[in-house]
Amino acid sequence: MGSDPMHDVEAVVLVGGKGTRLRPLTLSAPKPMLPTAGVPFLAHLLSRIRASGVRHVVLGTSYLAETFSEHFGDGAALGLDLTYVVEDEPLGTGGGIRNVAGHLSAEHVLVFNGDVLAGTDLTAVVGTHRRTEADVTLHLVRVPDPRAFGCVPTDADGRVTAFLEKTQDPPTDQINAGCYVFRREVIDSIPTGRAVSVERETFPGLLAQGRRVSGHVDSAYWRDMGTPADLVHGSADLVRGIAPSDALPGPVGDALVLEGAQVDPSAKVSGGSTVGRGARVGAG
Repeated sequence: MGSDPMHDVEAVVLVGGKGTRLRPLTLSAPKPMLPTAGVPFLAHLLSRIRASGVRHVVLGTSYLAETFSEHFGDGAALGLDLTYVVEDEPLGTGGGIRNVAGHLSAEHVLVFNGDVLAGTDLTAVVGTHRRTEADVTLHLVRVPDPRAFGCVPTDADGRVTAFLEKTQDPPTDQINAGCYVFRREVIDSIPTGRAVSVERETFPGLLAQGRRVSGHVDSAYWRDMGTPADLVHGSADLVRGIAPSDALPGPVGDALVLEGAQVDPSAKVSGGSTVGRGARVGAG
């Protein structure tokens, strides 16, 4: 295996959702393609995957699938090798992962929900997975108010002990952050030809079989880009360097002014704002 934890690791990004909570923004583009700090949201996640040392990424698409390949192509410009797989019908998180399995050759697979902005150290997540010889490892993030999420308790050994639905009185502040490492054989065991939820079916099933499900817990930057407000906050956090990315089209700072944009010297642009290409901000 050598000393590189990212050896023999590929990535899958699930980008098939319709982004209904973000309408009307998502009527013309899938959620991961919405501009965030001057580039499609997905570019930030792909830059983080590339920085971790992974090269082959499979995108599981369905809604407006061609918009992804039209923009990113084969991935060469990002230093990645991208493969696109289109779902004909919605298969859920588990079905979506199983649907792309034929395009994977690595022993360990990083899986991402394509609508999460996160600053976690991916190499560390994979390191936990290898060290604990897990079947699946979940990135868990601590949040101030876990009531809006299902929570995922772990024991002293870092083993996941349960998957709990949303509750008003959560026993832990650890939630599923939408990033996983799967051992390849677990992906192959997901049923085909129907919708499967990893959260409701695959993960609890592994626990019931006594398989090793590990949690990698941190307090890194994390935001679910579910609503227009989240998109605005996330974009501002990227511009200000609070959320890490290698895909920013300019230096981090109080504002990002894109090529061809004009800002009058007397105008104030701050708070992590992005001024789009060719836009003009007038005096005052």
